[in-house]
Amino acid sequence: MEIQPIWREQTRVHSFETDFANLWKPAIFFQWMQEAASNHADHLGVGYHSPLAERMLWVLSRLKVYFHSYPTLLDEIIIETWPRGIQQKIFFTRDYRFWSPQGKLYASASSAYLLIDPVKRRMLLPNQISADMPTNEGLAAVDELLEKIPALDNPMPGHTAAADYSAVDLMGHVNNTRYVEWICNCFPQEKYQQEQIAWLQINYNNEVRPNEIVQLGIQPLKDDPQTYLVEGINQNTDARAFEAALGWQAKSNAE
Repeated sequence: MEIQPIWREQTRVHSFETDFANLWKPAIFFQWMQEAASNHADHLGVGYHSPLAERMLWVLSRLKVYFHSYPTLLDEIIIETWPRGIQQKIFFTRDYRFWSPQGKLYASASSAYLLIDPVKRRMLLPNQISADMPTNEGLAAVDELLEKIPALDNPMPGHTAAADYSAVDLMGHVNNTRYVEWICNCFPQEKYQQEQIAWLQINYNNEVRPNEIVQLGIQPLKDDPQTYLVEGINQNTDARAFEAALGWQAKSNAE
């Protein structure tokens, strides 16, 4: 089988994936990035169903996405993803693009993964993987480092979320896409009537296990009220579950 350094999948917008304004929800982009990355990893022989998974697993650490335009009901979407080498000595990077078949760019994103020992829950160094991963040198959807996000100094209560049945995945912790839903729920419905999220970065710090409670806090930047910081504090452990930053803009979808 010929190795595909760039992976492509195609889907369409389903009614249950849209919001009240008929726009693909931000969390759906994350769901499809997770699905495409998993399928590509399987194709490369380093996925969940490979022998590799018995002693090491991929864990999403950081992800940043720019939403250029939101697709609507029945729109066809092409998802592209590809690995992009190692950054900052510990992160395996993977990029993504969402297109229409006619070439309209919906979103571009970059992610950073860590390699984890599934038993000890401890980080492994990149040189411990022997697979020959394509690096796609020079091909970047988002050409920037995914840095740390500042801690909030005066957060407003945003949302209280539970690691209930629907939030927990096969890894036994809250799925990364669920955090995006929690972040979106921090903002009132009225804000989404006039505005939409232009970009979002989320850094996953500590896993949330079943039945744990996460309190989200939000804070606008003083010098840019369209940019918000969001954090999730695990009420059971006092650990920071995640940190995020996102920017808003006036709605651009006219359809």
